[in-house]
Amino acid sequence: MPLLVAPALPAGSLATQEQPHLPVRAGLSLRPWRDDDAPAVRVAFDCPAIQRWHVRRLDSDEEARAWTAQWATRWRAETDASWAIVDAGDRPVGQVGLRGVLLSEATADVSYWVVPAARGRGIAAGALDALTGWSFTRAGLHRLALEHSTANAASCRVAARAGYRAEGVRRESVRHADGWHDMHLHARLA
Repeated sequence: MPLLVAPALPAGSLATQEQPHLPVRAGLSLRPWRDDDAPAVRVAFDCPAIQRWHVRRLDSDEEARAWTAQWATRWRAETDASWAIVDAGDRPVGQVGLRGVLLSEATADVSYWVVPAARGRGIAAGALDALTGWSFTRAGLHRLALEHSTANAASCRVAARAGYRAEGVRRESVRHADGWHDMHLHARLA
């Protein structure tokens, strides 16, 4: 079923509203990050796979709190947004977000990760699909893109399950800890 597409929001539109809570499926939803999520974020960033693909470490509780706190500022600046993927107990099991939001161009990039215990259950694809639906119908975005290392087969499966078509390969475009990676580019259009 095609999504109903809203017109692109003018600059200032996101900043004037609260970041929404979004349902994914029974027992799973998206909500803005909170300060008390910092311990869960620190544990997530200790995961070797998350470190490998996201090239980021959080070495202290203070860094984890700064990571969770940054998203409210970025929402108000309308540049980026990130949601905690939470289970029925409101515990973070992952992240999904918009990066490089350009309301004037109606575009953004997406990112996602899930903790090891949540992998293999369609959580990332479900969260990405929920964010994509909101982005097209409520935020008025027209194009969402994502990139992942060509060596990250799991991320490729998530993109495909969420309807993001492969568009090509960007050669040696991102440097990870183990060197330069070719990146698959996927996108969805409203």
